[in-house]
Amino acid sequence: MKSSAMFLAVLAVVGVSTIAQAQTTNSEEHNRAQAYSANTVSRTTRAVIYAHRSGATKIDFEGTSLNPGASGEAKVESKRGAMEIEVEFKGLVNPTKFGTEYLTYVLWAITPEGRAVNIGEVLVGSNHRSKLDVTTDLQAFAMIVTAEPYYAVRRPSNVVIVENVIRPDTVGTTEAVDASYELIGLGGYIPTGYHFDPVVLNSKLPLEFFEARNAVRIAKSEGAETYAASSYEKAVGQMNRADELGTRKHIDRKALISASREVVQTADDSREISVKRMQEEFAKSDKDREAGKLANAVASSKSEMRGRMNAEAATADANRDRAVANQAAAQAQQGQMTAQAEADRNRAAAVDANQATAEAQRQQQNAQAEADRNRAAAVDANQATAEAQQAQKDAETESARSRLAAEASDQHLKQAVRDQEELRAKLLQQFSVIFATRDTARGLIVNLSDVLFDTGKSTLRSGAREKLAKLSGIILAYPDLRLSIEGNTDSVGSVAMNQTLSEQRAASVLDYLVKEKIPVASMTSQGFGETQPVASNDTADGRQQNRRVEMVVSGEVIGTTIGIVSQTLPLSSRQ
Repeated sequence: MKSSAMFLAVLAVVGVSTIAQAQTTNSEEHNRAQAYSANTVSRTTRAVIYAHRSGATKIDFEGTSLNPGASGEAKVESKRGAMEIEVEFKGLVNPTKFGTEYLTYVLWAITPEGRAVNIGEVLVGSNHRSKLDVTTDLQAFAMIVTAEPYYAVRRPSNVVIVENVIRPDTVGTTEAVDASYELIGLGGYIPTGYHFDPVVLNSKLPLEFFEARNAVRIAKSEGAETYAASSYEKAVGQMNRADELGTRKHIDRKALISASREVVQTADDSREISVKRMQEEFAKSDKDREAGKLANAVASSKSEMRGRMNAEAATADANRDRAVANQAAAQAQQGQMTAQAEADRNRAAAVDANQATAEAQRQQQNAQAEADRNRAAAVDANQATAEAQQAQKDAETESARSRLAAEASDQHLKQAVRDQEELRAKLLQQFSVIFATRDTARGLIVNLSDVLFDTGKSTLRSGAREKLAKLSGIILAYPDLRLSIEGNTDSVGSVAMNQTLSEQRAASVLDYLVKEKIPVASMTSQGFGETQPVASNDTADGRQQNRRVEMVVSGEVIGTTIGIVSQTLPLSSRQ
């Protein structure tokens, strides 16, 4: 995505706005109207402004507390007139976990103004994964996934299982935008007290067929049979046609899916019409009840006002009595404080007299101590002169010993360097007989080419094990050696596959050396994938050179350690 793209945060205070309800009626239809309600809520999520024709960018998804194991990734690309979205999810649980009415998932685009747009159904596969390609004409939006009773719902439920998150590698600026959007509460598709048997899925029939049944049942539970009779009867007729297609011996899945989707659309239309008409009807009755309540409240308010006036008068009398008592208590407390202050001044005067006597005694003691220090200083000066003379003699003796020790240490150091060089050259010669080996500042690098493994695999061939056995026999003779095993690949295949293969090949070599009694504490293994080529990947010969496992042999015994350049001269420069 180009740098001109900006990110918006769809923010608002998490919560549900509630409206004070009038006294509950005994009408079953009124309960049904109250049960199906959309709550204006907000969730902290991120929306993106996708620049027109700016190319593709990627967005991640992560599960909410309802489905924490879910995740996903989407590629969003701006094309002429629309945004193309390719998305894949994994870790999705069965939607029926959240209630018998939930059969599927829906992907929504949420604008910064709070408008929710249904952009596609998310079907859960046998491996809990799902892919879909969809388009939208929106330019700025966030994406969420909710559990729904069927694919054609028009408002999202609050069973939000996945939300988009901005990837770390997405470039752009972030701007906070307040927005809220409506969600249907958990259980909102089933009115209070309404019996709703769970849907029993049949693997022989498509999911759309059961979504159609769900849509008709929910429409009926929302009063569509009474308040949207025409649309509801049409949906029932279409459902009967779908039932007939589903009970045939040879089921035409394409025709059954098409018929089921018509049922869903018609049933959802009837449900929307019913809910709207029910809310309009009961809004009028609610207004009448509110008018009566208001009249009662006015009468009650007048009575309460008279009571408050009488109580306030009594409170004022009590406050005056308390003020008089408080003033008398304050005068008595002031007299007590004056007497206490005088006593404190007398005690302070006595303390000052005692301090003056103590100060005179302290000065006399200090004068005596100063005289004692002067006498001691004269004795110390004589002793220091004698010690200085002795120290000069000791320094001359120590200097002579240091010169002799330095000469001996230099001889030992030179001998140690010669021993390291000889062992390094010896190991280089021995390793080179088995594998191609070169001397570097990091240590001796043994090149185990990819012929040790089968193509694309990490299992060692038998010939490779024989050579590694010879190599381990040499290494076992020098327990202070350290081995760093590094896997590398060419650029053929994906980055992730090459990274994994390089790590597995390095680990295979380490595991085999452990079996050959090489201490595991003296070895490490890691894979670099295709990130460290030694030749061009454009030619077969170059790719052959890049497919390798290198063993870096190091240690103080040969004058170097892994990650530290030897402070001695390289072998090629030594005398």
